[in-house]
Amino acid sequence: MSGTGGPMGGTGEYKDDEEPRWLDEQEKAAWTGLISLVLLLPAKLESPLRQEHGLTLFEYLVLSHLSEAPRRKLRMGELAFLASGSLSRLSNVVKRCEQRDLVVRMPDPADGRYTLAELTDAGFDIVRQAAPTHLRAVRAIVLDALNTADQKALARIAEKMRIVPDDFG
Repeated sequence: MSGTGGPMGGTGEYKDDEEPRWLDEQEKAAWTGLISLVLLLPAKLESPLRQEHGLTLFEYLVLSHLSEAPRRKLRMGELAFLASGSLSRLSNVVKRCEQRDLVVRMPDPADGRYTLAELTDAGFDIVRQAAPTHLRAVRAIVLDALNTADQKALARIAEKMRIVPDDFG
């Protein structure tokens, strides 16, 4: 028998007072596959970025999303959501990127309660250099192993399971 740490209802909320619903073989295979992806895939995608460009995967995702944004600027909350990280994690990464002159932060002129992150020219250059490395890894490790139906299924599943960080505003 296999458990997931606590029974969950369809809403994704734990119900501690209920008896565990143990996984059947199909559920166990799905869970084992998913958790393997969650735990092993990031390191495989990060390795070439670290070796060739000195970037973590999360740093690359942050810089990449900024490079695609209008005027290379995003509110920190939106950037955290796009990069699939918490605001506190993003804040630490942006601080390190500021120290490397890749990003600058400023109050949002439209609403000073928010902070904008802006990609610098140096940050844009490193994204442009790292993008082919990341793309090769994504293709070799993920996409090339999947046919079109698999890719559509993966996108559909990811959308259904989209998890929003607790501190997403």
